[in-house]
Amino acid sequence: MAETKYIFVTGGVSSSLGKGIIAASLAKLLQARGFRTTIQKLDPYINVDPGTLNPYEHGECYVTEDGAETDLDLGHYERFLNVNTSQANNVTTGRIYQSVIEKERRGEFLGKTVQVVPHITNEIKDRIQILGQNGDYDIVITEIGGTVGDIESLPYIEAVRQLKWELGDENALIIHLTLVPYLAAAGELKTKPTQHSVKTLMESGLKADILVCRTEHELSDDIRRKLAIFCNVRQEAVIQSIDAATIYDVPNLMLKEGLDTVTLKKLHLPDETTPNLDRWNQFLDRHKNPKAEITIGLIGKYVELQDSYKSILESFIHAGAENEVKVNVESIHSEFINENTIDHKFANLDGVLVAPGFGERGVEGKIDAVKYARQHNLPFLGICLGMQMAVIEFARNVLKLKTANSTEMDPKTKHPVIDLMEEQKEVTHKGGTMRLGAWDCKLTEGSKIQKAYNKTEIKERHRHRYEYNNKYKKELEKAGMLSTGINPETGLVEVIELKDHPWFVGVQYHPEYKSTVATPHPVFIAFIKAAYDFSKNKKNASLA
Repeated sequence: MAETKYIFVTGGVSSSLGKGIIAASLAKLLQARGFRTTIQKLDPYINVDPGTLNPYEHGECYVTEDGAETDLDLGHYERFLNVNTSQANNVTTGRIYQSVIEKERRGEFLGKTVQVVPHITNEIKDRIQILGQNGDYDIVITEIGGTVGDIESLPYIEAVRQLKWELGDENALIIHLTLVPYLAAAGELKTKPTQHSVKTLMESGLKADILVCRTEHELSDDIRRKLAIFCNVRQEAVIQSIDAATIYDVPNLMLKEGLDTVTLKKLHLPDETTPNLDRWNQFLDRHKNPKAEITIGLIGKYVELQDSYKSILESFIHAGAENEVKVNVESIHSEFINENTIDHKFANLDGVLVAPGFGERGVEGKIDAVKYARQHNLPFLGICLGMQMAVIEFARNVLKLKTANSTEMDPKTKHPVIDLMEEQKEVTHKGGTMRLGAWDCKLTEGSKIQKAYNKTEIKERHRHRYEYNNKYKKELEKAGMLSTGINPETGLVEVIELKDHPWFVGVQYHPEYKSTVATPHPVFIAFIKAAYDFSKNKKNASLA
């Protein structure tokens, strides 16, 4: 294809309708037809990136292969498309303004008054087109965060209006995701919120080409016709997005509704192939028809908001389908774990995952969880901070270094088995300064982690400031905590595991970021397999 096509996804009426899932589903359908497709997210908040945001504010911070701290929707994009995203796939208002101000300070605007139009909108347009100009993609889908009418989103809407005019109708289209609520008292679906949302969009100079309507009930032909007339779209472009059992059903639902067909028609692209979703549907079949069930305890301190651990939860789904088991996740708040409650909370678990995090709140509960898993031969996976808690627990209770700790929690600890990375000691700015992105790791032949990957050289994504202190390595290994993954460049310990335990692994990196529908992550596959084996043995023992 000679010219890249652009699709813009906006939202109205309410937040959290699933723009990211609709964007990812459409991208999946287009990719399955042979079009090279990518997705980017424009976030209207003023933070430069979500790296400094509390997970309660915005869910998890997703990290790309090139080290960008991004919105969690990029995780959906990668999980659906099985293609890496990058720094260019997520843009925030903070980054836009930062770039424009830096250009002004360098004198690039030749003394002009710097304004939202044209300077901010030009910067937004440039960022939108970066992915389309490198020749790698036929179609770029851009999801605009927030809801139409929000003050924060107005510069993005204006930039899209200009860009659509510049590109021409055959090269750009607008998909507007909206809500058609059901009023139980009246016993009917209501179209008025959607009409008002489309009107608000039109007041900003944009006309929706396709309406995707979130609904709990089927849209009748009469309602579709009414929406088409009053929202000025073709009836075939009124797409129903009904509640689904799983987000992985949405591509098939959109295929049934003809979202990809309408999109191709409006972009003047050939509609000669049928999406090949064989592999996708094989995953769905395994996911929906498990042969067994297990329960994993997710130990964290942000468990009230499930989006805080979104990639981990989705990785359980991928690995569960691969093992043909249903993974029930029991979220356990680490602040409420102690020696008096742990037996009750952990009695029915088949495995424990101690989640990543920052700060001292809840860490003692995580350490207690590690101790329980170690002593009860319960399959254990520690990620980032979870791996560090495993090292601290082992140092305290096996090496008898009772004051062992991380200098993140106790800067004056006598036994800093986890310490600040050397290059982090002079860092004063918090944003984007951690060890980020993909780093090499060499695995020990014959170790549990090497068997999981079935290779000795891997590359995984990181997000941390503190590290395993190599001063204690010899002592820890002698006692049975093996260092089975090492970064060849820095000597940093990436993986620990226990020699005399069925499956006890801690990883400094974040394997959840690289798990997709097409390629479930090996670490999660091995962990779920170990938990399933533990479950079977437990049942057999109870029957004996």
